[in-house]
This record gives sequence, structure tokens and C-alpha cells, in this order.
Amino acid sequence: MADLKKLEEKLDLLIQRCQLLQQENDVLKQERQQWHSDKTRLIEKNELARSRVEAMIGRLKELEAGAT
Repeated sequence: MADLKKLEEKLDLLIQRCQLLQQENDVLKQERQQWHSDKTRLIEKNELARSRVEAMIGRLKELEAGAT
């Protein structure tokens, strides 16, 4: 009978640990998704900034060529 009680306690502990790990896993998945979204947004902003800088450089070159 004592062995059965110990087994039940171990199973309860195992179930609790599994539930905790599942919760932690869910949180990590959400964080990963957020980081992926942030990365995508930052890449887009970086591309926009790069395009603007390239356009400014092009205009400056045109102004420089027109001034000479």
C-alpha cells in the first residue's frame, strides 16, 4: 500500500512538472514568434533606410555633377 502511495505521489509530481514545462514551452514559443515579428519589422525598416540613403547619395551626386 505504501508503494502505491509513493507511486501516486511520483506520478502527481511528474504531471505537475509536465504541466509546468508545457507552460514554459508555450511562453517560449510566444517569445520566439514576437522576436521573429520584430526581426521582420526591423529588416523592413533597415531596407527603407538603406533605400532613402541611396536616394540621397544619388541626389547629391547629381547636384555635384551639375555644380561642376
